Amino acid sequence: MYERILIATDGTKLSHKATEAGLTLAAKLGAEVFAYTVVPRYPNMYFEGAVVLTPAETARIEKDWTDQAQKVIDGVLKEAAASQVKATGITGHGAVAESLISTAKKHHCDLIVMASHGRKGLSRLLLGSETLDVLTHSHIPVLVLR
Repeated sequence: MYERILIATDGTKLSHKATEAGLTLAAKLGAEVFAYTVVPRYPNMYFEGAVVLTPAETARIEKDWTDQAQKVIDGVLKEAAASQVKATGITGHGAVAESLISTAKKHHCDLIVMASHGRKGLSRLLLGSETLDVLTHSHIPVLVLR
């Protein structure tokens, strides 16, 4: 059925639920897992919410974010090993949905597993929905957990 599953995670409690479900499914199917997280870039412009920092400060912040992302991926890989699931960890940059979909294609994944915060109304409009973007633009099946 599914042989290569991309599990999107950001280290939150909700995304851990998706990680657990994805690893359980992979173990039952004998599928390979690609644990994926996106490292944000520090905003460059004031209108993006940036506080003007020196390039060195920006680099330090982005390195901290990269280190945190690697810890999240390492945690998923540890869980995968405990479940006897073959797993590869990947970190990406850029727009979350676009990066996630392109990574799933690159690694020939046949399922994407991710969580949704289930925001509605004004908060959804203001904050956007990466899950909705993935559902809208992906040609690969998506399993969404809440």
